[in-house]
Amino acid sequence: MQSLQDKASEWSGVNRDDAFAIDQINLYEKLGLQTFVSLSTNFYNRVYDDEEEWFRSIFANSKKEDAIQNQYEFFSQRMGGPPLYNQRRGHPALIGRHRPFPVTHEAAERWLHHMQLALDSTTDIDPESKIKMMNFFRHTAFFLVAGDELKNPKQGIACKHAAGKPAAV
Repeated sequence: MQSLQDKASEWSGVNRDDAFAIDQINLYEKLGLQTFVSLSTNFYNRVYDDEEEWFRSIFANSKKEDAIQNQYEFFSQRMGGPPLYNQRRGHPALIGRHRPFPVTHEAAERWLHHMQLALDSTTDIDPESKIKMMNFFRHTAFFLVAGDELKNPKQGIACKHAAGKPAAV
């Protein structure tokens, strides 16, 4: 049986080394907290304004301000900063926290679309860091899709976009 990490690599087109290249440098020290706040704010402004109702509905029961804070605290912590997320919410447990939501291939691609646009418009992030971050985000998004399969085992179709989305370079 294929591991969730292996499925994430297959479906995302990002191998583990590229996905976890964020661990080779402390992006929090390099970029600072405010950059993660800006990225998350930019991202969620896009998500909550998405033209696709099915995608917006995933976030309908969450306050945008809370979503922004959860994300920037997690990103900051995961990329070398203080454990802000853990202190406020406990262990991230990404699969468990996303369990109530339909984390499908289509939703992952839509999420990644908005994250790529948010990264592109966050000028405080250098190109090399953007690549590392996007590889991590892409792999993690499909790790969550693989985790969602645990509650919906018949969803296991490979993402039609994975073949055309190699790791960022």
